[in-house]
Amino acid sequence: METLCFESVENLSQMLAEKAISSVELTEMFIGRIKNIDPKVQAFLYLDEERSLRLARASDERRAKGQTLSPIDGIAVGMKDLIAEEGQTLTCGSKILEHYISPYDATVTQRLLGKGAVLLGRLNLDEFAMGSSTETSAYQKTHNPWNLEYVPGGSSGGSAAAVCSGEVPLSLGSDTGGSIRQPAACCGIAGLKPTYGLVSRYGLSALASSLDQIGPFARNVADLSMLLEIIAGHDERDSTSCNVTIPPYRALLKNTQQPRRIGVPREYFSEGIDGEVRQAVFEAIEFFRAQGHRIVDISLPHTPYAIPVYYVVMTAEASSNLARYDGIRYSHRSREATDAMDIYFKSRAEGFGSEVKRRIMLGTYVLSSDHHDAYYVRAQKVRTRIREDFMKAFREADVILAPTAPTTAFKFGEKLNDPLKMYMSDVCTVSTNLAGLPALSIPCGFSKAKMPIGLQFIGKDFHEHEILSIAYQFEKAHDFIHQFPPIN
Repeated sequence: METLCFESVENLSQMLAEKAISSVELTEMFIGRIKNIDPKVQAFLYLDEERSLRLARASDERRAKGQTLSPIDGIAVGMKDLIAEEGQTLTCGSKILEHYISPYDATVTQRLLGKGAVLLGRLNLDEFAMGSSTETSAYQKTHNPWNLEYVPGGSSGGSAAAVCSGEVPLSLGSDTGGSIRQPAACCGIAGLKPTYGLVSRYGLSALASSLDQIGPFARNVADLSMLLEIIAGHDERDSTSCNVTIPPYRALLKNTQQPRRIGVPREYFSEGIDGEVRQAVFEAIEFFRAQGHRIVDISLPHTPYAIPVYYVVMTAEASSNLARYDGIRYSHRSREATDAMDIYFKSRAEGFGSEVKRRIMLGTYVLSSDHHDAYYVRAQKVRTRIREDFMKAFREADVILAPTAPTTAFKFGEKLNDPLKMYMSDVCTVSTNLAGLPALSIPCGFSKAKMPIGLQFIGKDFHEHEILSIAYQFEKAHDFIHQFPPIN
């Protein structure tokens, strides 16, 4: 049974339809896998066996009546502990929400349940999604299944590691500056940040509201497309949700007969990109050239400003969003507090970790009256320039290809005490969040240390089908998705 843990969702769905296996049996298999593997990986913060099996039984009953809801009916899905599920923990990886239970479902949660998904439990993350290694979680450090001494990336490290290790076939994460794509690259799986506004943010605990986006993880592009079809779509409860037609992403995967113009931005191959990463991406470029696609040299000249702009805009929005965790309502309240001011100061001091405190202070500083125009307003102007760079590039290219991360996964502690070095882990990903564009990471090779390397595809607004189809073409011609981590 456990050999099915790395099977594609497409095949698992077919087995369920043919009654070769039941959803209960499949769910029990994943629960067993989690109990066996997760003490080493530590991807799950909470596993809800009772609810999972109840959902699986309901799926089997529907199937027996010929009322299957979707291809993922009866298939297990893991959720980043930043996305609301009624009656489940919503810690955001922070002590300040240690005992908080969500009273409602996020829109994506409702859509998954409406299609029969079996929600297994809550996945670890950097505290409030602030980090690139899942080392800042208040509860545990998630390990990379390829080598337990290495980080899985972040902030959605639990979501990526759980899929990579075969603990769950699908998961959801969130991406504010690369938090889906970078851990997908580190763990050698597929991860997608959709266009801003394609997937509802209702029920996502906000880090930076103009940057955050929920997105899927899977072992392959076809499964990723299947999950995206379910969670995408307009939601009146999210004021930033866009009312656009959702195409059949999975059906369009083979739509690569027409040669594409693939833009390669020179700024993404500058100093700081590891030699092995550079070589693997260049080999991918040559593959597409051999397939008849046109490779176009493009420039995104404001790329060097992306990291400073991101860390002004993101920290400013974070300081505002996290002001609600004040010890007065539903977050941690200090037992040492003696008056109202004490409640604010001591509760936040005890509840937040050092990285969250650092970003709140940075954000408060750039929003202060003395510095608002010099930092925040100027950053927003440069952000507009960054998006304009992409719009100009897309006049020459249909899709942009680049590394997902400048290096492969790094060892625990290697960057934790050097914030600037850690922030540079997102140098290849933050620009797309600032511009609101869709971007996808898939594996394109391995380093000499046998750690995965990520290849990133960036598309036009709401053109997820284009980056998915061209990534699918690469995936089908290579064997990376059939290579599994050595953990057992």
